[in-house]
Amino acid sequence: MMLPAAPALDPAPNTARPAAKAPAKSPAQKAMEKLGLRRDIDLALHLPLRYEDETRIVRLADARDGEVVQIEGEVMHSEVLIRSRRQLLVTVDDGSDTCLLRFLNFYPSHQKTLSVGSSVRVRGELRGGFLGREMMHPHFKLAGGELPGALTPVYPTSAGLPQVYLRKAVLSGLSRADLRETIPTEFLSKILPLRLSSLREALQFLHHPTPDVALQTLEDRSHPAWQRLKAEELLAQQISQLQARRVRAAMRAPALNGLAMRGTHCTLQQQLLERLPFRLTAAQQRVGLEIEADLKKSIPMHRLLQGDVGAGKTVVAALAAARCIDAGWQCALMAPTEILAEQHFSKLISWLEPLGIKTARLSGSQKTKERREMLALIESGEAGLVIGTHAVIQDKVVFKNLALAIIDEQHRFGVAQRLALRSKMTGGGQEPHLLMMTATPIPRTLAMSYYADLDVSTLDELPPGRTPIVTKVVNDARRDEVIARIQAQIAEGRQIYWVCPLIEESESIDLVNATQTHVALSEALPDVMVGLLHSRMPPAEKKAVMSLFTEGVMAVLVSTTVIEVGVDVPNASLMVIEHAERFGLSQLHQLRGRVGRGAAASACVLLYSTGDAPRLGEVARARLKAMAETNDGFEIARRDLEIRGPGEFLGARQSGAALLRFADLQTDAGLLAWAREVAPLMLDRYPDLAERHVLRWLGGKAEFLKA
Repeated sequence: MMLPAAPALDPAPNTARPAAKAPAKSPAQKAMEKLGLRRDIDLALHLPLRYEDETRIVRLADARDGEVVQIEGEVMHSEVLIRSRRQLLVTVDDGSDTCLLRFLNFYPSHQKTLSVGSSVRVRGELRGGFLGREMMHPHFKLAGGELPGALTPVYPTSAGLPQVYLRKAVLSGLSRADLRETIPTEFLSKILPLRLSSLREALQFLHHPTPDVALQTLEDRSHPAWQRLKAEELLAQQISQLQARRVRAAMRAPALNGLAMRGTHCTLQQQLLERLPFRLTAAQQRVGLEIEADLKKSIPMHRLLQGDVGAGKTVVAALAAARCIDAGWQCALMAPTEILAEQHFSKLISWLEPLGIKTARLSGSQKTKERREMLALIESGEAGLVIGTHAVIQDKVVFKNLALAIIDEQHRFGVAQRLALRSKMTGGGQEPHLLMMTATPIPRTLAMSYYADLDVSTLDELPPGRTPIVTKVVNDARRDEVIARIQAQIAEGRQIYWVCPLIEESESIDLVNATQTHVALSEALPDVMVGLLHSRMPPAEKKAVMSLFTEGVMAVLVSTTVIEVGVDVPNASLMVIEHAERFGLSQLHQLRGRVGRGAAASACVLLYSTGDAPRLGEVARARLKAMAETNDGFEIARRDLEIRGPGEFLGARQSGAALLRFADLQTDAGLLAWAREVAPLMLDRYPDLAERHVLRWLGGKAEFLKA
């Protein structure tokens, strides 16, 4: 079947007359659009997954079993056999030996090309068999014509997009793409390998490398051509982040200078500090001063507060809120779950209400009357602090004078949601200050790249009194021993979490679910209250279950990951995580942080199952090993980046924007440092080139990096 020619993706618009109706797109064109291949530059940057060496012919006598080789010979025998299934068997003789070609799926055209007497060129993996050496489903064509002078690229593709079509389209796009240099030589010369080739030369080489290249340098992306591309990509990201920072620096926000509440001589912050039943750690004091300095400025704060589980981020947020309210403005705190929002509400109201601050709560499950009352308090400005879930950003929520937006567990929210919260400030053309919080520490290389537009504050010290948590990795076959440990903890008056990954059984994943586990533990522990909590329960029921557990009435809480963040029960001393091998590393660390909040020695049991496999997979084993070896959230974060890449930390931050396609933050730290140094110089000295560079690499996606 003839495939349509590769389309020109950047046609000039016809402004002289109304455009004619566009012709229907072929399946291949639709598949290309799904892969994001719309511009010529997209095609030029669509790099091969691997390569096939069709540049030489190998004699069968010289080839070894297991090698992928290309041979040329005459078809000596061809027949269709029907045994357990229909198959085409073809014998080829290259003059040094013979080889059997075996096809389980084939068409009449295969039989025609591979008819007896034909001279064919065949490429595939050579294997030994009962009938001698053979190849299973090799590539083949009639012999003749010159051998190519470069390796043949194999591109990432999808259904309906054959490699032949894709190769032609990429070659066409590469020839048309505007690949004029956007990085001045003075910057490239700082990295010696990069000055050896232009961007066009680097791309042409990677699409069609010469056969003498060391394949390892292509596979591990250490070849100078790869280094050139990674440097360009990192520079585009850094310029985009720096542009976002500079745009924000030109915006205006309320300068929140501390004003003492009417009738008092000290600020709300000072009053709050005096009422707290604990002293701030040195890290909390340092971070508090960093945030305070930002809030005093008329430039919008855009700060990420990171700290390990239990490091005390909430009190830092409360102090920031107190400064905002003391200056006569409103503060909003948005959390990803109702449980977390409720925890924040209970804690903050106990701290701030005695100071005369009225707090409003918003959630999706509120009764109409209560919600109407809360909305009125917010719109009038009577509520200085507003706490809630996504309900905070709904259209009906109108603030009188919002000046500070706090987002907890920021990676759970998308770009649009953060922008919606920022847009709640009305009048004056001002932006609210933004404080984002995360209990998943951000590794340094990630902070330097994806979070380069943010100021980062770090709580690197835990409050005194937090007990170390002992973590044990236990095979599911020892479940009875774990239940015996639970009975011992209950006898000492302690409480236990048991976390499961699913609510209902899945046909594709055979996991023990929360409902079954609740029944089993209730039977094994007949004299104690065992509760069940999952996301599909009505909010009122969830709240009732959490109250029973928080008050100590319920001894065991079986839950899905809705208790991952925000739940604070000091008497809980044991956490059991069912099918721990299914969880991400940061999620395991978050769950573990629900215990060890009181004076009692605490433990976390990671129950794993290998299923039908003889052992755990490599990634799951690495996760569980990291959990057993360290409680340090920063070390956990470093290993998580090593194991899974940046996606675990970014969450929805990059909604609509591609992650780094080519650069690797683990191995390309040197290139990242270069990009950070060059980005401001490019923007200052060559603003037009900088703009072209970002457009080439990010297109319209740069906007998503700015939220």
